[in-house]
Amino acid sequence: MKIDKIKTKKLLWIHIEKPTRSEIEYLKKEYDFHPLDLEDCLVKVQRPQISEYAHYIFFILTWPAYNRENREIESSEVDFFIGSKYLITISDGQIPALKNFFNELKSNDYSQERYMMGTHPVFLLYEILHRLQNYTMPMLDHITQEIEDIEKRIFKGEEKKLVIEILHTKRNIVDFRRIMQAHKNIIKKLMNTNGKFFMHDKINIYFTNILDRTKDIWDILETLKENINTFQETNESLISHRLNDIMRTLTIVSVIMIPANLIASIFGMNAAHTPVIGKFGDFYTIMAIIFFVVLLFMLYFRKKRWL
Repeated sequence: MKIDKIKTKKLLWIHIEKPTRSEIEYLKKEYDFHPLDLEDCLVKVQRPQISEYAHYIFFILTWPAYNRENREIESSEVDFFIGSKYLITISDGQIPALKNFFNELKSNDYSQERYMMGTHPVFLLYEILHRLQNYTMPMLDHITQEIEDIEKRIFKGEEKKLVIEILHTKRNIVDFRRIMQAHKNIIKKLMNTNGKFFMHDKINIYFTNILDRTKDIWDILETLKENINTFQETNESLISHRLNDIMRTLTIVSVIMIPANLIASIFGMNAAHTPVIGKFGDFYTIMAIIFFVVLLFMLYFRKKRWL
C-alpha cells in the first residue's frame, strides 16, 4: 500500500496518491467511511461535492493542472476526509503542490509544528486549500500572457495564424472555469457544516479568506473570458475585412475584363465585313481599344475610391 502518514500528538495527516483497492480497503477498515465516498475516491468523479456525517466530513474539489505537452488545462481531483483528529487527502498525482507540502511537513520540524500542532485539523486544511489556490495563479498568469501576445500580434497581419491560438486559449479558459465553478459553493457549505467537533466561529475567519480568494480567481477568469472573446471578435472582423477587400478586388477585375472580352468577341466574329480587321496593324489597334476601355474603367473605379 502507498499510504504516507504524518502523525503528531494531536493530529494525523494521511496522504494517498493514485489510490488502489488496497488503500481504500484500509480506510474502510480503519475509519468506517461510507462505501459510496470510498468508491468516489477510486473513480474520477469530476464533480465537486460535500457530504456530512456524524464523525467526519467528505468533500471533493477539482483543481486545474497544466499539461505542458499539449498546452491544455486538465482537471485534477482531490478528495478530503476530515474528522476531529485527522485529515486524509487522496489525489491523482497531477498536482505537485499537495505532495510538496506533505513532504515539507514530513521533513521540516518547524513547518510540522506550525501547521499540525493545533487541535483542529481545519487549520491544516486551510493551509492545503491556500496552497492549492496559489498553485492556480501561475496558470492564470500564463493565460494572461497568452492573451497579451495575441493582442500584440492581432494587428500584424497574422489573423489566420491567430485563429487556432485564440481557440486554444479560449478552450483553456472554459476548462478552467468549469473546474473552479463549484468551489465557492463547496467552501460555503463547509463553513456551514454542523460538525461542532472541529468547526467553530474562529476557524470560519480562515475559510472566509479561502472564499474571498475563490471569488478573486473567478473574477480573473471572467475578465480573461471577456478579453479573449473581444479579441476573437476583433480577429474575425479583421479576417472578414481582409476577405471583403479580396472579393472587391476580384469583382473589380472581373468587371474590367467584361468589356475587354466583349471587344475581343466582337472583333473575333467571322463576319464578311469587319472594321479594322484585315488592315495594317489591326491587332495593335484592337489591343489599344481594349487597353483604353480598361483604363477608363480603372479611372472610374479610382474616382469612386473602390481601388
